[in-house]
Amino acid sequence: AGARGGAQPQRKKGDGPRPTEQADASLPRRSGRVALVGRPNVGKSTLLNAALGHPLAIVSPTPQTTRDAILGVVHHGPAEIALLDTPGLHRPRTELGRVMNQAAREAARSADVIVFVTEAPDPARLPRRVKEDEEGPPLAPHPGDLTLLADLGSEAPVVFVLNKVDRMRDKALLLPLLDAFAKIRDFAAIVPISALREDGVQRVLDEVGKLCPEKDWSFAPDELTDRPTRFFAAEYVREQILRATKAEVPHASAVQIERYVEPTGDGALHIDATIHVERPGQKKILIGAGAEQLKRIGTEARLRIEELVGRQVNLKLWVRVTPEWRESLQRLEELGYNKGDAS
Repeated sequence: AGARGGAQPQRKKGDGPRPTEQADASLPRRSGRVALVGRPNVGKSTLLNAALGHPLAIVSPTPQTTRDAILGVVHHGPAEIALLDTPGLHRPRTELGRVMNQAAREAARSADVIVFVTEAPDPARLPRRVKEDEEGPPLAPHPGDLTLLADLGSEAPVVFVLNKVDRMRDKALLLPLLDAFAKIRDFAAIVPISALREDGVQRVLDEVGKLCPEKDWSFAPDELTDRPTRFFAAEYVREQILRATKAEVPHASAVQIERYVEPTGDGALHIDATIHVERPGQKKILIGAGAEQLKRIGTEARLRIEELVGRQVNLKLWVRVTPEWRESLQRLEELGYNKGDAS
């Protein structure tokens, strides 16, 4: 989260579009909003980044890493695909969790196409009978997937994506699972992928592009997102918190941009940010002995922001205890989490 403002990040050389994605002038242009929907940690943000050819969205093994619906624009052949990476739908335990679920549902409701993302099972957790190809019930859909699919409605076409198929050495084990999903609803397409390895991502874009409505593009080819750079500055600080800390600290942390001074000429971008936590013990962990932890977080976040904006960044961080901010609608509003939109 963080206050709005600042220019939008632009697509740079090397970010795409790839040569195979160039538009055929004889085909009608298409443009659509496409919501990536699914449980937490199934790889929606990794899929967005792979589609963009740029690590725009933050990624971590921590559930509920994505808190806001983040739009990334892909021009794929004649189609302009505005991909909305949404928070993982889950059973909320805080007001923040309820706001995140609301953002995901609003994104799905406003979408022209929905990409429902789930994951192949972790081989380490498979029943022995499946690993040894013994007789017995086949792999079944995750109960959470069944609930989410039932809640999707039937207006927008849905492309089903089974991510993380690279986990499974024997891909044939996934066929009964895919068949089970195919019986749940009439998907526009079913696509197995590995977003991490960028395997199958182009086929997802092919299928989604065909489903987008015929209309002119809304974004310039070099536009990467509609979010301002300062939003991603806050996100990239939070990304480093997710990587550096464990347990409740990453969940209890929010980043607020207090000062954002655009550079002039070849000068540096100046950013001051406050990290809000809920308890003094969390603040102590974030700062670390001799402030070393906070310095590492700041250094890694600064490098990530510099990669995005293509210039030097001066980043200063403070840590503040804001008790129970996740349960306060007012605090959530101040931190940018309760905007009531899905853009």
